[in-house]
Amino acid sequence: MARIELHDISKSYGSLEVLRNIDLEIEHGEFVVLVGPSGCGKSTLLRMIAGLEPITSGTLTIDGERVNDRPPRDRDIAMVFQSYALYPHMDVARNMGFSLEIRRDPASTQTERVHQAADTLGLQSLLQRLPRALSGGQRQRVAMGRAIVRDPRAFLFDEPLSNLDAALRVEMRLEIAKLHQRLGATMVYVTHDQVEALTLADRIVVMHGGDIQQIGTPMELYERPANLFVAQFIGSPTMNVMPAAAAGAGIRLGDGSSLAMDAAAGEAVTHFGIRPEHAEIADAGAAHVIGNVEVVERLGSETNVYIDLPQIGQFLVRHRGFSPLKPGDRAGVRFDLAHAHLFDNAGAALDAASPAAPSEASSTG
Repeated sequence: MARIELHDISKSYGSLEVLRNIDLEIEHGEFVVLVGPSGCGKSTLLRMIAGLEPITSGTLTIDGERVNDRPPRDRDIAMVFQSYALYPHMDVARNMGFSLEIRRDPASTQTERVHQAADTLGLQSLLQRLPRALSGGQRQRVAMGRAIVRDPRAFLFDEPLSNLDAALRVEMRLEIAKLHQRLGATMVYVTHDQVEALTLADRIVVMHGGDIQQIGTPMELYERPANLFVAQFIGSPTMNVMPAAAAGAGIRLGDGSSLAMDAAAGEAVTHFGIRPEHAEIADAGAAHVIGNVEVVERLGSETNVYIDLPQIGQFLVRHRGFSPLKPGDRAGVRFDLAHAHLFDNAGAALDAASPAAPSEASSTG
């Protein structure tokens, strides 16, 4: 296991600055996921940890040792790429053990480590097969096995599931989670898929435009996003966000509906956010807002109801179980204000708002 520390790390290509002043500490045995949209700098950051990209400024240490100028082979880190990069003429066993072969480890050590990794990943029955005889998920397990046999201080994963279909992605997510539990190794994982981030990470680092937006556990980011970007990036389906303004003792939405909330930041409020599971279909008398149903997605255990709210826009309610609503129906929506989020004009989250008692919340319908 390794402790990895990044202090004031920046990366530039000429005049193009792609990472700015990155500070991050990854603890021994921690599973940290770097997540963000394409071009945010997450893969570049991972490659700098691996030694595949030079660091423009700042300090990178592994177990307290500065490694900025240390070549990849001397960092004792294994990397699993999006591409499996298996040797087509070598069977699974030799693909997994080839790094030990190059290192000239004893044959007995190579065999022992390959079989240990194969046991961990369920590859024992496939050791004599060539890559062309494997499924995509099996090839990715071989790529992970190739990393495991080296017994590195840390594992780096660069979008390893991107080439797999939906079913295999779920299967391999479970495999990676179980692998971390078994090995207890330090792992840094890059993905643009926030579902992977939420299900795998001990902590998530949300990146955007070369900056870190927020670091925290999955539930910290989900329940207390630091800004509008994190609020809408983390969570599937995404958070409902609508324009809002302070109004007396509460806030007012774009259609004139009033919500009796203690808007701690007063005039700074410009947006109101709430997740689909924290809203419910309600009768007109109890609803905060009313609109017309546009689309109904029946998913079995739940129903997604998309409602057009006049002067606000599209709003999603995640309804538990079956909903009889159909497109064209009129529907009211009531918010669970205990789970509401307020943001200012810069997109920063404001202090937690306190909902008034249910009878105090009003609606213009």
